[in-house]
Amino acid sequence: MQPLFDLGIQTSQWLQAAYPQLAAFFDFISSLGLEEFYLAVIPLIYWSIHKPLGRSLAYVFLFTNAWVALLKHGLRGPRPFWLDSELALWPEESYGIPSGHAALATAVYLFIAGWVRKRWVWGVAIVMVILMGLSRIYLGSHFIHDVLGGILLALLILAGYVFWRQRYAAGFGKRILGYRLMVALVIPIGITLLYVVVRLLIGTPNLNVTWVAYIEVAELAGIEGAATAVGSLLGAGIGLILEGSRVRFRTEGPIWQKGARYLVGIIITVILWRGLGLLFDLEPLWAAIPLRVLRYTLVLLWVSYYAPLLFVRLKLAQADPPPKITMTPP
Repeated sequence: MQPLFDLGIQTSQWLQAAYPQLAAFFDFISSLGLEEFYLAVIPLIYWSIHKPLGRSLAYVFLFTNAWVALLKHGLRGPRPFWLDSELALWPEESYGIPSGHAALATAVYLFIAGWVRKRWVWGVAIVMVILMGLSRIYLGSHFIHDVLGGILLALLILAGYVFWRQRYAAGFGKRILGYRLMVALVIPIGITLLYVVVRLLIGTPNLNVTWVAYIEVAELAGIEGAATAVGSLLGAGIGLILEGSRVRFRTEGPIWQKGARYLVGIIITVILWRGLGLLFDLEPLWAAIPLRVLRYTLVLLWVSYYAPLLFVRLKLAQADPPPKITMTPP
């Protein structure tokens, strides 16, 4: 691995030395990969622009994030600035590989491009993925192989989504509510069990490395990242299925209605996200982690189910009528 580390460090050093004027630009690009950005944009699509796109995009995003969290802790890779502190233009606490910024940008932008199916959208999506990857290398947060690993992970998940959509989605939608809810529970539980197994297999981290000072914080960040991912998948999975069965809201409507939906929804989302974060910021770790899972479960349950329910109740959104059940004689 040392040759890969050396190549990554040399690349970051060269980019920062040759193009110092790009620091602010790449800092901005990386900020588009923060949790806060996606928390603002994906609900906007789901609530006010295109519900089917928002539903599918949200779950693909969260599923990708879960695998990023699992692999980061499982592989325990360092970051460039852990080996050369002068590269630290964007400090991070978690382990490096795969790059979450690169993986999530690839999943989100290519998913939207595939849904819209316009050449210019594909062009914008590819440029954004490239810029996101470059920003992580430039800022000293990721090695080249971290970025490539994140992109590859997202491409595999997108391919899996296409396969599921073509082979199983139609049949899954016709299943009874209890079965679909069971699947929504099994997926995050399965990822949790896999995470536990991986942690048991890899054991304690290697402390005989030059970047040992970062390991303790990275281990905690890995556990918190896994808890965030599992809670988010759990809340979104249950909420999206319940919404499709019980609420069935529509995104159509005048622009003021779309704006009002988003404003009401995002204000309550931020209150829940920040408020529960402050309320559940407890010690010891055995208590903080389950509360973190609960925090993100509640936030995503609000975004996916209770917000649409509130929109319909407040007359900010219309709802489709329940599907008719017809019975034919044998």
